[in-house]
Amino acid sequence: MRASIFTFGCKQNYAESSAIARQLEQAGYQIVPFGEEADLVVINTCTVTETADRECRTVVRRTLRRSPDATIVVTGCYAQLQPEEIAAIEGVRLVVGNAEKHQLGLLVERARSAASPIVIRTEDLRSQDVPFTAAVFSEHDSHTRAFLKLQDGCDYSCSFCTIPHARGKSRSMPFEEIPQHVRRLVEAGYREIVLTGINLGEYRGSKGERLLDVLELLDSLEFECRYRLSSVEPNRMHPAIIEFIAQHPSICPHFHLPLQSGSPEILRQMRRRYKRELYSERVFAIKEQMPHACIGADVLTGFPGESERHFEETYRFIESLPLSYLHVFTYSERELTDAARRRDQVPLRVRKERTAALRALGQQKRELFAAENIGTRRNVLVEQFDPTRGGFVGYSENYCRVVVPNALPGALVDVEILGRDGELLSGRVLSSTGQSQYVGLPVLSLGG
Repeated sequence: MRASIFTFGCKQNYAESSAIARQLEQAGYQIVPFGEEADLVVINTCTVTETADRECRTVVRRTLRRSPDATIVVTGCYAQLQPEEIAAIEGVRLVVGNAEKHQLGLLVERARSAASPIVIRTEDLRSQDVPFTAAVFSEHDSHTRAFLKLQDGCDYSCSFCTIPHARGKSRSMPFEEIPQHVRRLVEAGYREIVLTGINLGEYRGSKGERLLDVLELLDSLEFECRYRLSSVEPNRMHPAIIEFIAQHPSICPHFHLPLQSGSPEILRQMRRRYKRELYSERVFAIKEQMPHACIGADVLTGFPGESERHFEETYRFIESLPLSYLHVFTYSERELTDAARRRDQVPLRVRKERTAALRALGQQKRELFAAENIGTRRNVLVEQFDPTRGGFVGYSENYCRVVVPNALPGALVDVEILGRDGELLSGRVLSSTGQSQYVGLPVLSLGG
C-alpha cells in the first residue's frame, strides 16, 4: 500500500507530518511523494490563510485525478476547526482533529469500510489535557538542519487568532527527554537543530524549567551542532535569554519576534501581551550585545479599526527599528475570534495595499542587513548545491543565505563574505569542520 502526505502551513505542521509518515510506515505503508499514485493520501491543513477551504478542495481534486480510488484523510488545524465543512468535500473519507492526528495510522482502516465520511476529533481542545507528542522535520535529504518540536498549543487569547481553539492548551516536551532527541539527531548527522513550538517562549518542563533552562542544557551537551530558536513572543524574550545567546556561540544569533502592529491602540485591541516600548527595548538590547544578529518580525495589516494613522504608526515604528526582515500577513476574518465580529472591518483592497507597502519595506531591510555582512566572517552550514548559482548554498549563524564555490553538504565552514546579489551573499571558504557523516538514522523515527 502506498501513501503520500501534503502539508500546509508552519514548520510545526511539517514536523507532525513527518511523525504521521512514520506511523504509516509502521502500519505497512510505503511513503511516496505527493502527486504519485497512492492508496492513501493525508492532507495536513493550516488555518492561518483565508483560502484554507479552497486550497484543501484543490488538493483533494488533484489527488482524485491521479488516484481516483485513494482514501483521502484530512487533518490539522482546519480539520480541527471546520470538520463538517471538510467532510462535505467530495472524496474525503476521514477527518481527524489535532489531538487525534498522532493515532492516524490506527484510524485509517475505519475509513476504508465506512459508508460515509468519518469525523474524529476532540471538540474543545482548550478544555482538554492533550498530551505532548514529539515530532521532527528536515527540509533536505542531506541531513543538515532539523526542526525539533519542543512545545505545542497556546494559552494566549489574541483577538484575531484561532490557534488556541485549533491546538489547545500549552504543553511541552519533558525537559529530561530533550537530550535523547538531540543526541539522535546529531548521530544522524544534523549540524543545526531549530527549536520550534506554537508558542515556544511558553516552554514549561515538569519541574518548572523554562526556555532559558533549555538553552543552558543544550549548550552543556557539547554536541557538534548549533541550535536556532524559531519564533518567540517578545514578552518571553527575557534579557537573560538575550545575554545567554550573546555569550554562547552554540546558540545562533537569530531572533524572530512577532510584532503584529506598531500602533499602541491596535496592540491593545489585539490583546497582545506587550507594549511597543518593550518590543523596542528587546530589539535594541539584542543589537547592543550582538550587532551582527538577525532579527525578524511578523506584522499583521488591516486589523479591524486600523486607520491610516494606525498604519502610519506601524510603518514608522518598523522603519525606526534595526530589523532584518519582515513576514507580513493580511488580516482575514476567522470564526471563533472576537475580531471577526467587529463591524469596522478594513476594506480588503486597503489591507492588501498596506501589506504591499510593508513587504517593500521588509525587502529594503533584508538587503540592508545583507550589505552589513559584507567584509565579515560568518559560519555557514552548507546544505546543497545550487546549479543556478554554480555553488553550494547554506545559512550563516545569523540567518544569511550564502553561496560558496567549494564545499560539501553538511559541512560547517567559516566564510569571508565578499559580496551580494540582492539578499544572497557570496564568499570564500576560510576553514571547514568537514562534511557531516550521518549514520543513516531515518529522521522520521524521531517523531514517535
